Amino acid sequence: MGKIKNPRRVADNEAMAKTSMLRTSTQKLNLVAQLIRNKPVAKALTDLTFSKKRIAADVKKCLQSAIANAENNHGLDVDDLVVAEAWVGKKLIMKRGRPRARGRYGRILKPFSEVTIVVRQVSAATEEQA
Repeated sequence: MGKIKNPRRVADNEAMAKTSMLRTSTQKLNLVAQLIRNKPVAKALTDLTFSKKRIAADVKKCLQSAIANAENNHGLDVDDLVVAEAWVGKKLIMKRGRPRARGRYGRILKPFSEVTIVVRQVSAATEEQA
């Protein structure tokens, strides 16, 4: 009497990784996510390595996790992987403050975000047509 197996959230030729509670705004994180969408994983890793954005290192870590999931958990070929989707979500916002002049209060918002990366195995014949 075991538990019923959960259905996969992605297709058979895909793998997914998610990183939560990244200390940046969703707008800044989306700029980095746009940088890697629809690129081969080797090119995406190179772009993230040499990006000047601070959060690019955390996105690179998430992409490496998605690649490892594809290789180890789903038996996909790493050389044929493409970043199919990369989307950003909003998490909590810490509200902090600072006293200002004349008894006022300045709000300081410290947002957190999450990024989800889906890699897909695309055959070489399909890549040449596109």
